Amino acid sequence: MKHHSASMSLLASMKNDTYLESVISKRIQLFESIRAKQIKERQSIAGDPIKVTLPHESVKKGKKWETTPFDIAKEVSKSLASNALISQVDGVLWDMSRPLERDCRLKIFTFDSDEDRDTFWHSSAHILGHALEITYGCKLVSTMMVSMVTLGLNEQHFDQIVAGAKKEKQPFQRIEASRDEALEMFSDNEFKVEIIQDLPADKTITVYRFGPLVDLCRGPHIPNTSFVKAIACLKLTRGGTKIVKAYKESMGYLILTKNVLRNTFIHIFKKYDHRQLGKKQELFFFHRLSCFFLPHGTLITEKLFTFLKKEYRKRGYSELSCIFFQTKCYIDVVGTPNMYNMQLWETSGHAANYKETMFVFDIDKQEFGFKPMNCPGHCLMFDHRVRSYRELPIRFAEFGVLHRNEASGALTGLTRVRRFQQDDAHIFCRESQIKDEVKGVLEFINYVYDIFGFTFELKLSTRPEKYLRDVETWEKAETALADALNEFGKPWEINKADGAFYGPKIYISVSDAMRRKFQCATLQVNLSYTLRLDFQLPERFWLSPRQTIVCHVSHKTIFNCSLMGS
Repeated sequence: MKHHSASMSLLASMKNDTYLESVISKRIQLFESIRAKQIKERQSIAGDPIKVTLPHESVKKGKKWETTPFDIAKEVSKSLASNALISQVDGVLWDMSRPLERDCRLKIFTFDSDEDRDTFWHSSAHILGHALEITYGCKLVSTMMVSMVTLGLNEQHFDQIVAGAKKEKQPFQRIEASRDEALEMFSDNEFKVEIIQDLPADKTITVYRFGPLVDLCRGPHIPNTSFVKAIACLKLTRGGTKIVKAYKESMGYLILTKNVLRNTFIHIFKKYDHRQLGKKQELFFFHRLSCFFLPHGTLITEKLFTFLKKEYRKRGYSELSCIFFQTKCYIDVVGTPNMYNMQLWETSGHAANYKETMFVFDIDKQEFGFKPMNCPGHCLMFDHRVRSYRELPIRFAEFGVLHRNEASGALTGLTRVRRFQQDDAHIFCRESQIKDEVKGVLEFINYVYDIFGFTFELKLSTRPEKYLRDVETWEKAETALADALNEFGKPWEINKADGAFYGPKIYISVSDAMRRKFQCATLQVNLSYTLRLDFQLPERFWLSPRQTIVCHVSHKTIFNCSLMGS
């Protein structure tokens, strides 16, 4: 502790805040000046149409020097855009925010790819380098090398670094600089000057900025700093209080930390990769064309479905032993078609919002589509005869097959597929019944998750800027959800304005062996759970009685939870 305190004091005494502020200010001014000039130059040549070819040979239209990979990802699907970290243009790794320059072939990667993981770690290193420069006045050599060896970082430092990065969502920005511009920008850092002078005279020099950090870097980088959720302090080395100026002798701490992080996480990813576990345990395997469940894997899924169906039915038939509900009523397990005429999806609104993610085809000159969700079918079942308000709540549960035309770049093992099953229930109830129904669902979740050893987090997403129906109805529903959460007794948070346009949501997330959180996912190894109050469907389907609201509950692919053992 004495050595640690001494080194911290020595570093603090050597830090020159005035020098640091002037250096940072100069770099930012030069960076922004060059960036503004390059933006103006590119605007003068931008706008010509280009064709962007995706891996499955579909072609998207774009504009030269304007359209970015992120723009293309948004066209493909919202989920791909929110999960994409990096892209590849004609075989070259490319920032998601960097404009496309010509007709090209484009690939978009999520974190499950090697390209994304390497980029993620590299960007994380920049965040760490920024913290070192600001905290200790270190002269950065490369992202993971500094001019001082004894840094005295601890877990609290990492928590502060990540908290700031997540909150500010600082974008990574890129410029191309000439040799003279780069030398001027980093003239105060002898290590950077040496690197620049060693580069070939015709070498394009790229510089990146996020927040106040401006640094030499070939890139590419993640879209912004909010993607970095944690920096783990796995191992520290301390060399006493000696300050080593020569960077070649001071690489130990940070280089070691990077390698430990990289090797440790790669090892953990491989250890808990469900694709490898499924193959080793003869549960399922992946062919280049699709995934196939083997006998053992099929047996597990059938057992889990049987368990859930039993629990659904048990919670309707016995008033005395009822865990889910306080009143005697039924949960009916039902079945609906796998495909419908597109008129149904036009009525429900899915055709306008989700058609691009549906499998659509023609039969006898009529358009049909495989169902991506069960909501419209359950509404038809509810409305096939006259209903009395005394029948409410009415609950339908289904274990049907769903199909979604996910982008090929987004498909990953069993965590993102095009065909899957889920126990999907809809509860038709009156506004006055919302709280009790929500509480019953939460108790059901708790019961099932407890059996498998899951813990979970609760978040209430409230009215967004764009929404259906009136504010008063939203406030009643949000109050009912909040009351149910309070009576449920577990901690919960508010996600302000994060609800869907059709109603407020309760997000219930679980974590896998890598401590990654999953919410509302499709078929995957970790359970996720969504509770949704849907104001839109009753009006679209003219459902009666008038006070009916659809309470949508989705157990998302619970049968896969045991495969990871998490």
